[in-house]
Amino acid sequence: MTASAPQSAPPPAGTEAALVRQELLTPSDRWQPGGRAAWRRFKNRLATFLATMAAVVLVLVLASILWTLFIKGLPGLSVAVFLRPMAPPGVVGGLGNAILGSVIQTALAMAIATPIGLGCGVYLAEYALPHRPFTKVARFAADLLMSVPSILAGLFVYQLCVVPFGHFSGWAGALALAVLAIPLVVRTTEDMLGLVPKAMMEAGAALGAPRWIVITRLCMRAAREGIATGLLLALARTGGETAPLLFTALGNQDWSLDPSRPMASLPLAIYQYAGAAYADWVGLAWTGALLVTLAVLGINIATRAFMRKS
Repeated sequence: MTASAPQSAPPPAGTEAALVRQELLTPSDRWQPGGRAAWRRFKNRLATFLATMAAVVLVLVLASILWTLFIKGLPGLSVAVFLRPMAPPGVVGGLGNAILGSVIQTALAMAIATPIGLGCGVYLAEYALPHRPFTKVARFAADLLMSVPSILAGLFVYQLCVVPFGHFSGWAGALALAVLAIPLVVRTTEDMLGLVPKAMMEAGAALGAPRWIVITRLCMRAAREGIATGLLLALARTGGETAPLLFTALGNQDWSLDPSRPMASLPLAIYQYAGAAYADWVGLAWTGALLVTLAVLGINIATRAFMRKS
């Protein structure tokens, strides 16, 4: 019994089968070692190495920030931070009124920004005609507002709400934060709805469903994860902003649940305490920064877990 020849053996040179095999070879198969193939492999490995190093730098920066916040902010974390209001130097105080003010103003800002941003994003993605001048103006306005410095938004709301009424207020602070959140929600909603396959809309229309039901029940449900991510980005930006609140909410050393009065906030307290010459105030500033970071991380992790489960 003789052993059969291996099937991968090339046909003899010069035969018809060898010519056909030569024609079917891909360009990469025909490259010789040390030629263009080796140069391309080197560029591919170099690009992979540089991209990996960039990702490592990003992770190291985040880890360094978190490490610094934990080292300097964790010693000052106690129950009194949540239960006591801000106090003068030398008096045991906390950040309770600032935390409460931040929660109220951020919630009001998102309550204002979410329906406006979602509605505008749906209009641009599903109803607006691309060649219409109003569509171009609306999209340009959203892009422009995304890059507007936050202090300009504060000055705008200051002229709009603070000067006419003659006093600072939590409503003005919430409106300034909403101005910063709306363009993020608009652009994210439009981009996520643009990724939904058109066949899904056509299938819904073929079943006789009205267009608004197809958009709300099918398209927005398919894009809910991306839209939720946009809302989280807007929430994270508004929760850490300080400049617009300087001209609108101003701050308050006492407890305040009335948005029509000046209201404290955590970013303002961090800004005020971080530049002080008192060690207890500086320690509270680090603790406040740690709380803001943990809140943003917690919201992101909880939302991703909820989306994955649903």
